[in-house]
Amino acid sequence: MFESLSDRLQSTFKKLKRQGKLTENNISDTLREVRRAFLEADVNYKVTREFTERIKERALGQEVLGSLTPELQIARIIGEELTQLMGNEAEKIRIAPSGPTIVMLVGLQGAGKTTVAAKLALRFRKDGKKPLLVAADVYRPAAIKQLQILGEQTETPVFSMGTDVSPVKIAEASVKEALAYGHNCVIIDTAGRLHVNDELMGELRDIRASVNPTEILLIVDAMTGQDAVNVAENFNNDLNLDGVILTKMDGDARGGAALSIRHITQKPIKFIGVGEKIEAASLEEFHPERMSSRILGQGDVQTLIEKAEAAFSEDQAKELERKLIENKGLDFDDFLTQLEQLKNMGPLDQLMDLMPFKNQLPIKNLTPDESHLRSTKAIIQSMTLEERKNPRLLDRSRKLRISKGSGTTVNRINMLVSQLQMMNRMLNQQAAMTMPQMGASLGGKMGQKIGAMPRPKRKARKSRKRKRRR
Repeated sequence: MFESLSDRLQSTFKKLKRQGKLTENNISDTLREVRRAFLEADVNYKVTREFTERIKERALGQEVLGSLTPELQIARIIGEELTQLMGNEAEKIRIAPSGPTIVMLVGLQGAGKTTVAAKLALRFRKDGKKPLLVAADVYRPAAIKQLQILGEQTETPVFSMGTDVSPVKIAEASVKEALAYGHNCVIIDTAGRLHVNDELMGELRDIRASVNPTEILLIVDAMTGQDAVNVAENFNNDLNLDGVILTKMDGDARGGAALSIRHITQKPIKFIGVGEKIEAASLEEFHPERMSSRILGQGDVQTLIEKAEAAFSEDQAKELERKLIENKGLDFDDFLTQLEQLKNMGPLDQLMDLMPFKNQLPIKNLTPDESHLRSTKAIIQSMTLEERKNPRLLDRSRKLRISKGSGTTVNRINMLVSQLQMMNRMLNQQAAMTMPQMGASLGGKMGQKIGAMPRPKRKARKSRKRKRRR
């Protein structure tokens, strides 16, 4: 997400490091690079031009902070303007003051409306709502069946009337069904087309008139770039949208659609879709300030914290907090808990994108590996309860037994022991954090991936001592 744009901007900031102060010349050079970065990211040309003009106006004024270095001054201004460009504050789905909240999903074919409908239902269920999915796509083959399967996965009932009934009548009947059976949220999955046309828009206008939806949300494939902006503009002109949901954001390294849609349509981006799995975490609330931080390579610590809080139960958090406060080392049972909670936080590559200054980590080409987690789990589950509690019991014979039981090698077990030791060292350093469960989660992940790192500082000290003796 935003990878290419983020890399270009960070490269631009580095060029300013050798400058003593901001001048009109180096600001012009920087803005030229920013303009190129935006256009390469498929940001709308008009949006790019207005964006760079605002930055130039602010940078050449008296707004810059004299105590900051040039690259930080520009980064601060760009960050604030990015946040404003994307809408300043997160906007949630409005809840109807009376009667069921009706959410109407619209968009072109292939944008992911049906999948988003199921993900939204799951989010509503987690918020204590009782959603009803409505199969109003009577044109696409197997669309109703797909929604029914997704409804089973999310334990959400699906209302359908087959393919011989008009979508307008289906929408009207679904609201009556919701009132009759106590559903306080109705999610209408409408049909998509390959392109915007009068027939499609006329049908959607009829549905809007018949059920008066609380929210009309446009589902847009972020990977379509400028086409996504054009589609959003056309749908908004016809239906007066309430918001946009961008899907497949994790597959778009450019991010031009996210930076253009709000400015062109003046409608908020409410969610972004990441990943294909049907889970609440794969539909993230869109926070402009956090996205701006990601683009600038500063990560998204707040989202990372929220994911960690959601993954940990209160009892697990208290137990980890107790061990940290008492400076007790974690054992392999704790390690296994970390792995399970880490999986609940989402795919590893997406978690890494939330890490501050990921590109500046001491390890290059850090690629999280799900199979690595599975093999680690197999090793720990092949240990006895005593071995999990006290890793010092793991002598050669025990390791051979564990390696056979887990289908791994003794060397892999040795690495895991080292990783647990590294994890404990990291947790001890973070014992003063206000959220020890957050430190535990990050420690588990980072220990899993970088626990077997060599310790160059210690080796360097030894080599210096030898030189002194000589």
